[in-house]
Amino acid sequence: MATFSLGKFPHVELCDLLKLEGWSESGAQAKAFIAEGLVTVDGQVETRKRCKIVSGQSVAFDGQSVKVID
Repeated sequence: MATFSLGKFPHVELCDLLKLEGWSESGAQAKAFIAEGLVTVDGQVETRKRCKIVSGQSVAFDGQSVKVID
């Protein structure tokens, strides 16, 4: 499982995380993937596009997953 560091930020929005990880080419595409129920957060389908992802959570999409760390 890959990791994503928040750095100095307290959270990252789910749609932004998909873009930053290269899982989507645009914000609109990321939001569409999320709306279609293709993204999970901690094993549960997440449909909130701007869901705040914090350290310790795991996000999965299309056979890929990432663990968010500080």
